[in-house]
Amino acid sequence: MTVIDEGPFDVGAFATELASAASNVEVGTTLTFENEWVRVWEVRVEPGERCPFHAHTLPYFWTCVSPGIGRQRSPDGTVMTRRYGDGDTRFSIHGIDDPLIHDLENVGDTVLRFITVELLR
Repeated sequence: MTVIDEGPFDVGAFATELASAASNVEVGTTLTFENEWVRVWEVRVEPGERCPFHAHTLPYFWTCVSPGIGRQRSPDGTVMTRRYGDGDTRFSIHGIDDPLIHDLENVGDTVLRFITVELLR
């Protein structure tokens, strides 16, 4: 994963969506598996598409399975554009008291796909 660009964005343009972001815990586009231990999501974003702001409230990891370029905005007004490579993986620990809130927009010309696994226990 390589940072291509970063800077500010107009938070006001997303105010309505951000107001409900903490309650949006759908961290992928398709839930593919769930049991008492894990929840597995596919994140599939076509070129030009955007996933809305959502909250990560559990420890989780993601792996990129179809590389591309994604833009991620955070509620503090920062935006970062990254090039994701096949197999890029990251682990994060978050909770209800310390959620990670962001969106994801595909600004490249290929389908951007990740597998995200939330740890439930």
